[in-house]
Amino acid sequence: MANVVAKGQVTGQRRLGLLPAEATGFVGREDELAGLASLLGTARLVTVAGPAGVGKTRLALRVAAEAAHRYRDGAWLVDLGGACDPGQVADAVAAALGVTAGDDAGRPPVLDHLRRRELLLILDTCEHLVDTCGELADTVLRGAPGVTLIITSRQPLDVPGEHAFPLLPLPPAGAAVRLFAQRAAAVVPGFSVTAGNRADIVRLCRRLDGIPLAIEFAAVRLRALPLPELASQLESGIRTLTVSRRGTSPRHQTLRAAIDWSYQLCGPAERTLWERLSVFAGTFDVSGAEYVCADGQLPREQVVPALVGLVDKSVVLRDRADPSRYLLLGALREFGADRLADAGGAMRFLDRLTARSVAMAREFGERFGDGGRARGGPPGGQAANGQAMADQAGAMRALRRERENVRAALGHALGAEQQPGPRTWPPQADAAARLRLGADLAVRLSRYWQVSGQLDEGRQWLGRVAGLFPESARERAWALGARGQLAAFQGDLPGALADIGESIRLAAAIGRGAESAVARGYLQLAMALGFAGRTEEALAAAETAQRRLAASGRATGVLEPVAQLALLQQLTGKTDEAVACCERGLASLGERRLTERGLGEPGPGAPAPGAAGGELWISGYLHLISGLALVRCPGREPDAAEALHRALTAGHALGDLLGTAYAVEALAWLAARREQPERTAWLLGAADQLWAVTGRRLSGIAVLEESRQHAVDAARGALGMRRYTAAYSRGASLGMDAVVREALDEAREPPAGAGDDVAAAGDEAAAGVRAMAGLLTRREREIAELVASGLSNREIGSRLFISKRTVDAHVDHIFGKLEISSRIQLTVMLREPTARRR
Repeated sequence: MANVVAKGQVTGQRRLGLLPAEATGFVGREDELAGLASLLGTARLVTVAGPAGVGKTRLALRVAAEAAHRYRDGAWLVDLGGACDPGQVADAVAAALGVTAGDDAGRPPVLDHLRRRELLLILDTCEHLVDTCGELADTVLRGAPGVTLIITSRQPLDVPGEHAFPLLPLPPAGAAVRLFAQRAAAVVPGFSVTAGNRADIVRLCRRLDGIPLAIEFAAVRLRALPLPELASQLESGIRTLTVSRRGTSPRHQTLRAAIDWSYQLCGPAERTLWERLSVFAGTFDVSGAEYVCADGQLPREQVVPALVGLVDKSVVLRDRADPSRYLLLGALREFGADRLADAGGAMRFLDRLTARSVAMAREFGERFGDGGRARGGPPGGQAANGQAMADQAGAMRALRRERENVRAALGHALGAEQQPGPRTWPPQADAAARLRLGADLAVRLSRYWQVSGQLDEGRQWLGRVAGLFPESARERAWALGARGQLAAFQGDLPGALADIGESIRLAAAIGRGAESAVARGYLQLAMALGFAGRTEEALAAAETAQRRLAASGRATGVLEPVAQLALLQQLTGKTDEAVACCERGLASLGERRLTERGLGEPGPGAPAPGAAGGELWISGYLHLISGLALVRCPGREPDAAEALHRALTAGHALGDLLGTAYAVEALAWLAARREQPERTAWLLGAADQLWAVTGRRLSGIAVLEESRQHAVDAARGALGMRRYTAAYSRGASLGMDAVVREALDEAREPPAGAGDDVAAAGDEAAAGVRAMAGLLTRREREIAELVASGLSNREIGSRLFISKRTVDAHVDHIFGKLEISSRIQLTVMLREPTARRR
């Protein structure tokens, strides 16, 4: 008999070759179990690698127990957690296998034993003995062909023939909840997941990053704390999990010990980087790590090698959604933050994170024509259609990826411990510089908060800035104006007008250095007054804003007031004036001009709305305003549809939730005018799910609400309440991509009275395709067919051996020639003859 027991799993003697029994239930990991079992069918060395406490040993044991029957000599476990030096590895393996001595030829006893057997051998906890375990694994693979190895380690062995099997945390809203419930029931009899406590359990599991060991420790705390209080405590830090459990290996007796075990395995540069990376609250990329963490102690050229080492050791994980980005799990981040604070370096690296966030916000602002200093003046001028405003979608994505880090920077710079209040102004030099940096960041982010639909969050941060600075500070004037603009989009018009009016007053009193704040304030005032229905006052404010902004030489000094003026004209029913105003703005961008039956050709070098690298923000809103105006004009439905499609395409490409909501809403009104009640109903439902995120529907604008009500009444009248509700609910349940795809598809419901002459329709469609063939070049027809087949631009480029940028340009030209704006429209156009005949 030999004791082949993993500490903490079972106790007592087991027969030779049997794996230890499970002391607690196994939860989840269905996909991982199947994947690892399948891999064992083709690979002889598999390393299950993952961070501390993720469940590597449990997974390996479960798979081995299920696969043991495949091996003549069974499955065996060797626990190396207690091995302190390389020389103990062979002894531990020999003891587990019951091998006591070598043969007369002097061959190594373990290898000689394994050479004659067919078995599955688990080497558990190898991360502190990687080199020795790697040598052993390589020797076994070469000398014992009947042996298959499973390694559990926080880093791979990096030997020939190894197949790494990364093990990630449990999904916080799935298996992690089931695990917590099972462990909690062992502590609190009768505990179960209910509708009343599920939200707290998910919040707790999310805070623990789905790490099974941390979840088990948290469940034990239920002996002393009710679930809501436990979840709230963990929000302030995982370090509060101080419980330990007996009968386990020392590294798993506390969560801190499990993490410290990983820390001790790191080299000096890796430890330093780990500590400094703790200032990132979310995912980060290589450039961010280099910007924030490099200094004389850790030179820039050492950051990437140290980062690779931390990834290898499962301290830093690759982000599943974006493999170019990395993250520290919460417990590991807190451990690093504690070490950094002990060394006295936390403030310095948080300041660097804040500086990087400001640089990213400045880059974002320049892409949107907001060049210049947010708290100074005047902003720098840009060409309206220049490269400075290119790739707005890319800038939006970049800032969205950093949103958690930006929040951490704002909290650091504007946090409670930094708040001096006007009575103690000015604070000490370092605190004052930090506050100004935080104010600069918050004001620069106001456009981002508007575009992303995070209006509440933006108002809160800007309100904090306004409360931190005295009336004589430019920061207060800028913050109030930006907060007022966000309030206007939320339909809080009294709050908006109060904030914007105060901003203009303060900026005017400051005088020199705040001129651009005054100009910007009038632009914000024009919008808020227009939303409130005070048209004459709004027009006067818009003229003042246009005059002042044009004098400052801003990129959007002319375009934003043009958009505001067009909106005011549209709201007052001046359709022709609104459309003409939008035409002038689009012409300034080099965009295509609106005509009676389409949008004509783009200007030289101007990408279409929604194309990668193009100006999306102003052009999208100009198309939107045009569509809102045209949808009210009988006989202009095709023009309205085209404008709204372009607005929707641009808004979706940019991630502009507010603009997308307006475009989907207006398309519902257009469907009502075309007597398409079912399409009207589901578009209204789709729009409402967006309004629920961004704030008050249609920003509380009364005249737009009237248009919506007409559409609702028309759809209900045609469908009846039951069918209307069903269609509305379908739209409200669609994902964003599906909403946009279906909203752009005009062929889903033909207008009433369109006729049913199939043969005539087929002839007309065939004529349309023949006309298309005459408009497009051979290469464009080839690319059009590939687009219709469902290939992406990148896939088309690979197939045709041309760059994605070249394909992008061809697709834009195809859209322009055919007067369409979406891939779906192109697909319908190409496939329509066959569909019509069917």
